[in-house]
Amino acid sequence: MAKWSGKRASALFNSRGVQFSTIVGRKPSRSRALAFISSPTPMKRLLLQRFSSSSSSLYLKRFFCQSSAVLTVDEHAAGPVSILPQMPRFDYTPPPYDGPRADEILRKRSEFLSPSFPHLYQKPLNIVDGKMQYLFDEDGRRYLDAFGGIATICCGHCHPEVIEAIINQTKRLQHPTVLYLNNAIADFAEALASKFPGDLKVLFFTNSGTEANELAMMIARLYTGCHDIISIRNSYHGNAAGTMGATAQCNWKFNVIQSGVHHALNPDQYRGVFGSDGEKYAKDVEEIIDFGTSGSVAGFISEAIQMPNLHAFLMGVGGILELAPGYLPAVYRTIRKVGGLCIADEVQTGFARTGSHFWGFEAHGVVPDIVTMAKGIGNGIPIGAVITTPEIAQVLTGRCYFNTFGGNPVCTAAGHAVLKVLDKEKLQENALIVGGYLKDQLKALQEKHDIIGDVRGRGLMIGMELVTDRTKKTPAKTEILHVMELMKVDFLRIDMGVLVGKGGFYGNVFRITPPLCFTKEDSGMVSEQKSALLHSSSVAPFPIFAVGCDEERILIIISFNTDFFVDVMDIALSKL
Repeated sequence: MAKWSGKRASALFNSRGVQFSTIVGRKPSRSRALAFISSPTPMKRLLLQRFSSSSSSLYLKRFFCQSSAVLTVDEHAAGPVSILPQMPRFDYTPPPYDGPRADEILRKRSEFLSPSFPHLYQKPLNIVDGKMQYLFDEDGRRYLDAFGGIATICCGHCHPEVIEAIINQTKRLQHPTVLYLNNAIADFAEALASKFPGDLKVLFFTNSGTEANELAMMIARLYTGCHDIISIRNSYHGNAAGTMGATAQCNWKFNVIQSGVHHALNPDQYRGVFGSDGEKYAKDVEEIIDFGTSGSVAGFISEAIQMPNLHAFLMGVGGILELAPGYLPAVYRTIRKVGGLCIADEVQTGFARTGSHFWGFEAHGVVPDIVTMAKGIGNGIPIGAVITTPEIAQVLTGRCYFNTFGGNPVCTAAGHAVLKVLDKEKLQENALIVGGYLKDQLKALQEKHDIIGDVRGRGLMIGMELVTDRTKKTPAKTEILHVMELMKVDFLRIDMGVLVGKGGFYGNVFRITPPLCFTKEDSGMVSEQKSALLHSSSVAPFPIFAVGCDEERILIIISFNTDFFVDVMDIALSKL
């Protein structure tokens, strides 16, 4: 181990004109200090000259090649030490929170809320504030939100323009019933319909994605006069009576009557039997029609990218699987040939999240007969919708169809504001650029960490599947839980500050669905943290020498811009 020859750490850094401050709360023999290096080049030369070890010099050079990181140097360290990324600066401080603490809320939740409601993390978070891509807990600690309220927050938490629209509408009128005229629902319907191709222009508003899918399936059955519907294995479309049937996995099916739904082979490019050959998977739909129905079907329902749902962090659904190329066009041709309707479930993939297109189905070159949506439509406000053609919409006039809260003026005002923000702030373009950058960074980590089996997705809807054996594709069920905990609370007992979800049938897929205001600096932290915590050893992803310094520990923060998500992911992966 190389030794300093001369000044103590504090004197050294002060003598070079660098800000220095002591961090309290440590034992005297393990005191630490912070140094913000504003002029890195002279400091590089100084530090390199101070160490005689060629390996130490190499490590230091490699360290300086990285963007903003935090280094712990300890005289008692036996080898390379760990790096902590620096969270990007954010000009917001939440107001003090004086409400009940997490333990009290957990007690009430256990006593008064359904036992089917799970919670994340060994020590559950009490989130009390949110602003754009960040969340804050009861102590004011900031977390980078890479989960996005389960792909729901698109504009950012508490976006000022969305909040303003909600407040203004609430002050004027909260709920008159849609039996009266009101401009909020009409204006939003017009704006939303303009986002769709073809003759899709008639809207029905609901309160959730499950409601929207229930209505879509009923419309298809009424319009065609058939009962049979085809969905995909590994899909999730809701947990009500009808949508539970369309959801294929046993984890989400209670023992109640579910009839008339057939499940086709999953066009999974990673684990599927036909790889990326979409047309081969599509032939299974033909066989279901020929050998499982009367020869006619009401419709086919699918997502453009299969997603986990609300409880994905327990068991998982979907896993952010892009359907194999050519699959949807082939299936749509087959369904329409026998008189059925094609339903696109855009509850999670819609509203610019995929970056390349506003709706997920557009990437496949198809136009559905019915589209369902929710989640991002209201940026957290409970609202869903179904859109179809004027001809198909007529089927509901045969009886009285009504939804008390569907089209509520406060919810539709929020939805209209969301559309305006998406356009004004070019969030679809941001999702494309930042999502592509993040996906590339995660694929680079895949080359580094054998535990990463696959990286997939579009825009800011990315999945990273962990496996213990790449050849056998054995799901890393335990490891992913460990990494999630480490990304929130790191090995030095301080918050790393990254919240991320998981999904997939085996619960081994990281689901990265942040607000669309996510930045390159944010995305870098997530992937870097995951990488470090998944690494097979406990050393830092960027090796740094340890150095004695008169019983002082030094934390060095290099003041470059950081890719926070990547940094944090890398650290997390390295701790396995």
